[in-house]
Amino acid sequence: MALTIAQKFAGFAADLKPDDLPREVVRHAKLCILDSFGIGVASTSYDFADSVLKAAFALGGTGTSPVIGQTAGLPLRDALLVNGTLIHGLDFDDTHSESVVHCSASALPLSFNLGAELQISGVELLTAYVLAVEVDARIGEAAKGRLQKRGFHPTGIIGAFGCAAAAGWLKSITQKQFSHSLGITLSMASGSLEFLADGAWTKRLHPGWAGVAGLTASTLATHNFTGPKRPFEGRFGLYNTLLGTPNDIDFSEIGDDLGDNWRTLGTAFKPYPACHFNHAFADCALALREQHDFSVADIDSVTALIHADQIPIVCEPVGKKLHPKSHYDAQFSVPYIIAATLVRGGFTLAELEPDALADPDILALSARVRYAEDPNSAYPTYYSGAIIVKMRDGRMLEHREATNRGSDANPLSESDITKKFRGNASIVLNHTEIERLKDAVWHLDTAPDLTELTRALTSVENASNSAFRN
Repeated sequence: MALTIAQKFAGFAADLKPDDLPREVVRHAKLCILDSFGIGVASTSYDFADSVLKAAFALGGTGTSPVIGQTAGLPLRDALLVNGTLIHGLDFDDTHSESVVHCSASALPLSFNLGAELQISGVELLTAYVLAVEVDARIGEAAKGRLQKRGFHPTGIIGAFGCAAAAGWLKSITQKQFSHSLGITLSMASGSLEFLADGAWTKRLHPGWAGVAGLTASTLATHNFTGPKRPFEGRFGLYNTLLGTPNDIDFSEIGDDLGDNWRTLGTAFKPYPACHFNHAFADCALALREQHDFSVADIDSVTALIHADQIPIVCEPVGKKLHPKSHYDAQFSVPYIIAATLVRGGFTLAELEPDALADPDILALSARVRYAEDPNSAYPTYYSGAIIVKMRDGRMLEHREATNRGSDANPLSESDITKKFRGNASIVLNHTEIERLKDAVWHLDTAPDLTELTRALTSVENASNSAFRN
């Protein structure tokens, strides 16, 4: 009898050992973790971070599980919620390209916080993290980038399954319990894109909640609570329920190449703090700005070429995308990122501040940006983009980015990622603290425990710099 998808994942998880991870997978995982913690540290200076921390303390009080940038800990599940929110909060964290899942934002808090409680080694943290990514990536790939079109945020839903697998691995549960934990997770995973309507903060919670769901499901399974045997391919399983009984998914192939083809290497880093769908358009704008001599005032119109399935997320509703009112509105707007990049010569966290959102030059150009379906897009394997700029003098300037920068086909260098980490961390930490955190992450594969990493994340000298800290 053929194995179910859950059984395949369970078998791989139960047999996985740290020595099974190829060297390049370990290196890539450490870069993802470094990038994630840098973003998490930066997030502590934002108001959403203060809000979620206060809510967590109100729910469960203090605990022993470490929280990024906070000397006081929280109970384990509350720490997962807060740390996941921090890593994903600026929408600057990595995305596994083909699955369209922000894997690290849920996989890392689960592996770190549960690992700290269980007093694991650094290489065990890396192994649990990679396991979560491998599971998430395969579940997401099968959806073929269509969950968003139906209003679901893959990170919140799919990330929960990877967290359940990682939690089970860290607790050394049985293969049967692994399968049940994935079945239980089906009733706990969630994530809606309704935040796009008004720039609400809920998307930031999704990875942390995925960690809570995965940990809860795994713990229930450890105590012999049973879950559905076919949570993915079943009649009311993940795909049939969320995608409307798709007929182009070969369930028999999902999970067949576990341990042979490491999806962790397909995790793409973000050079810009915005939805990954927008990145190619920022690079197109920069390329045209550098290649041609023109004034922004002389632009008649801009047309963005984009895959049809991405349009509902970053191009519609048109009015909101042309004139974003909030941080999130701007991050999910193709017109805004093109206009801001052309006007300011780049797209950073500064272009998400109120003065940028009200910049008359950016808004005037944004209003002249249109979109059209791109038949040559590589989505969802890569997030392609092209723009056509029509000048008032009749010139037509065009540029295409076939693969988004930061992906495996167009990678950022280790130096680029480290520079990004330092830039984000420097919003809160001093030079000594930044280097201590970098070294703790980079030596995880030889660290006997997580003590140094925990200290680097929670013991800070300049605590007064962030309203997040008590």
